[in-house]
Parts: sequence; structure tokens; C-alpha cells
Amino acid sequence: MNNNLAFRISAIRDSFVIWPSSLVIRRPLLALLLPFVCGVQIVSAQTNVAPANATIPHSPRLQELVDRAAQQVLEKFADKKLERNQLAITLVDLSDAQKPAQAAFRGGEQIYPASVVKLFYLGAAHRWMEDGKLKDTEELRRAMRDMIVESLNEATGLIVDSLTDTTSGPELPPVELEAWYQKRNAVNRYYSSLGYANINLNRKPWCEGPYGREMQSVQLHKPNHRNWLTTDATARLLTEIVTGKAVSADRCKQMMELLHRDPAPEVGNKNDQAHAYTALALPPGAKLWSKAGWTSQSRHDAAYVELPTGQKFVLVTFTNDHAAERDIIATVTRAVVEGLK
Repeated sequence: MNNNLAFRISAIRDSFVIWPSSLVIRRPLLALLLPFVCGVQIVSAQTNVAPANATIPHSPRLQELVDRAAQQVLEKFADKKLERNQLAITLVDLSDAQKPAQAAFRGGEQIYPASVVKLFYLGAAHRWMEDGKLKDTEELRRAMRDMIVESLNEATGLIVDSLTDTTSGPELPPVELEAWYQKRNAVNRYYSSLGYANINLNRKPWCEGPYGREMQSVQLHKPNHRNWLTTDATARLLTEIVTGKAVSADRCKQMMELLHRDPAPEVGNKNDQAHAYTALALPPGAKLWSKAGWTSQSRHDAAYVELPTGQKFVLVTFTNDHAAERDIIATVTRAVVEGLK
């Protein structure tokens, strides 16, 4: 367990914080402590990771581009009732590796990430393996591949269990449930220690829904009962993977191998990660690494693109309540590709 004295807004929302003694502190006492802990900054005890204050400079030029892309897509889909609060975009320009720049449209808004959350579990799994907390086995690697390449929820469940030393199963008594939930927040604590904010990563992605202790924890910690990400946080992690700064350069290379897609002319599944999201708007010869998310309500993509003309960028686009509209993400991508030229 991480013994850092950790107080973050995500932990407060979860109704407990972790002290070095592993004491669980409930809401009444937490209310008394809140004035003293809001300013505490976690410092990671890990090595070879990005510092907690890692930021990419904001670019007014890119901001104009992102705002223009957002406006174009909102106008194009006005007849489909696409609203501002159903769209979020973060763009990181990596064309000059020495001078990255970024901009966003609603980039800090909490949004249910669907399968994009699996990118964060991938990063955590490599961190755990690097630190010797998770054994590197053939079965673990199979699950990691299926989680990212095939986006399988069952494989993701195994990764979440392995990262947090928890399992799904029958209901638990209250004390045991709190201990279980404390463990389940291990991935939250890891990313919080790196300065990630406004996200929640303690839920397995479900096919039919939660049962047993999973449902207990949902009911216990409302309204914080879902995974949440922001496009800013997602873009940061993907950028760190692309640039070799997440965990280690070698592990970033391994992650990139799983994220690689072939965006050649579409074949097969109409919601294939390689063809039905950012790839729809890429010119011939473009290279793509990505993790998409799709539910009945959500359609998201986190993509790193290398264009034949030399431009390189990370583009994260989240859309809500328009999951069937494949061209929303493509419209944003086209505007970005044209703008970067």
C-alpha cells in the first residue's frame, strides 16, 4: 500500500482518506480535517515517472484551432441537437518534440470514459510490474492485450483485480466492504500521486452491470459511482506514453505496440477502433495509435496521429448522448488536420 499521506478531492468524494496507519476516516471527522488537508500535495515515491506538476504549455494558436473545430462540429450537428456539454476536446501538438503545446475545449470536465479508462489501467499495470508489485506472466500479458486491442471487459476485470488485490463476488459485511473499497482505490491513489485530478478509476467496465460487492460499493458511495475521466487527463497520459515518459521508455514502447492501429480502408466491424473513430478523417499514409470507448450513450477516442506531412499530435475527443454519430469525432479530426497544416 502507498504510505504517502494522501488527501485529494477524489478521496474526499469517496468518503475516506488513507493515513499511514491505514485508518479509515469517515465523513464527520473528515469535515473537521478538511481545512488542514486541502493544500497537501502528494509526492510520488516512484522513480522514472513524470513529476506531479508536469504540464504542457498552452498555445493561443492551438486554442483558436480547437475552438474552431468545436464550433464547426456543433454547427454541423445542430439539427441532431448536439450541445456544448456533450462534447470535450483536448489537442496536444507534438510536431516539435522539444516544444509541445496544447489547448482544449471543456478539457477539464468529468465525463464517463467508457473503454478509454483501459488506457489508465494499462499504464498502472506497467508501473506495478516495474516496481515488482505485479508478476509479469503470460496470462497477464494476454489480458492486457485483449483489454487494449480487443477492448474486452472480462480481460479488464482481471487487470483491475490484479492491480487492486480485489475480486468481484458476493456481498460483504460493512467493515469488510470498506476494506475492499479502500483497496479498490489503489489506481486512483497512484494517478493522484502524479498530479492527475478530477478523475475516478475504481470501477470495472461492465457488460450487464454490477452485482454483489460491486453493487454494494456503487450504492455506498453515490453519486461517485462511475469511472470518470477528462480529455485533459487522458491526453496527458497518452502524451506521456508517446514520448516515453510514462513508467519507462521501454514500457512505453510496449504500450504503444498494443495501441497501434492500421487505419487503412475500413473492413469488418463498423465500430472497429482502427477505422470508425479518428481514423475516419485521416489522409492516406497517416499512422494511428488509439484507444476508443463506445457505449449506448458514449462515443470517445484518444488518439496519437502521425501525418505523412510530418505533423504529430494527440487528439482526445469525448462525445455524450450521440453514440451513433460516427462523424462527430471525424469532423473534429478533419478540422485539426487542416488547421495543423
